Amino acid sequence: MNSRNWVRLFLSTLLIGAVSTVIVAFIVRWDQHTAEFANGEYLQVLSVIFWYIGIGLIFSIISQMGFFAYLTVHRFGLGIFKSLWSAVQVVLIVFVLFDLVYFRYIAFANDGDSLLPYLAFPIFLLIYGLLVAYVKKAQTNHHAFIPALFFMIVVTTVEWFPVLRENEPSWLLLMLFPLLACNSYQLLVLHKLNQAKGKAATAK
Repeated sequence: MNSRNWVRLFLSTLLIGAVSTVIVAFIVRWDQHTAEFANGEYLQVLSVIFWYIGIGLIFSIISQMGFFAYLTVHRFGLGIFKSLWSAVQVVLIVFVLFDLVYFRYIAFANDGDSLLPYLAFPIFLLIYGLLVAYVKKAQTNHHAFIPALFFMIVVTTVEWFPVLRENEPSWLLLMLFPLLACNSYQLLVLHKLNQAKGKAATAK
């Protein structure tokens, strides 16, 4: 990827992180801001929007760090495990999904609490990851399916870890959806940028 495409990807991902965070924040925390709208405190609302934009930019940067870290790990994985790398990724996906249920239940559940609520996030991540991986495979080739699924589940979970430790419901949602938006965008646009670079090089 050339520097112009990298800057384009960086800035567009920042925008997605900021916008998605503002939208998710006002949905998840609407009860905290209804009084400000009702009382016409628009300067206060504007300051809150800027605060959420700042948080969204941080989420976006975390997402981009995770994405480029994964690209490096993926190359190392192919070099070390070769044809077994896909199987290793599947094992890690299963391990992370299990941990999202088991360790959160151990850490935060009270005596007698059901396990079912702790299945919600892993199931959602799996379904969403499968959808994104399917789109990635359709746009590129079938070899992209497992790496895409790995990125959407394992890497997103690693990026999400700071709020997973706190287990505060609104923050869990506030960070998860912008991360998914940024990660999905980067994953699905990367090959298009590379193709555009290839066509430009061919034209020269």
